[in-house]
Amino acid sequence: MKKLSPDAEKIMTERFGKDTVIALATVENDVPYVRYVNAYYENGAFYIITYALSNKIKHMENNPVIAIAGEWFTAHGKGANLGYFRKKENYLIAGKLKNAFAEWIDNGHNNFDDENTIILCVELTDGVLFSNGTRYEF
Repeated sequence: MKKLSPDAEKIMTERFGKDTVIALATVENDVPYVRYVNAYYENGAFYIITYALSNKIKHMENNPVIAIAGEWFTAHGKGANLGYFRKKENYLIAGKLKNAFAEWIDNGHNNFDDENTIILCVELTDGVLFSNGTRYEF
């Protein structure tokens, strides 16, 4: 990914560095699938808590190219299954997700005892961000 300018990175962090709903698209057998997900942005990537057996993960295993869209923003990225939410290697990002998603994370939707509760990372490869009449491309 071409590095975001400092101005664009600041906007991305302000806009998406918290619980944010984005559209996430995958492709399976040349058919696009789009769904809304709660996501958290940090350093050129979006992080999503999801289920390892979900269609989005199944699609991503066959084709890791993902498209996303949010508030005045659209991008492509490469999806990576970071594995079990409570895995030692996920400790830092899991803590950030718990904080960002504090309003709903423990409402019963997620089962953190289930090793299929995972973190999906979408590392951005290119995109367009609009803010106050300025277009940022990366």
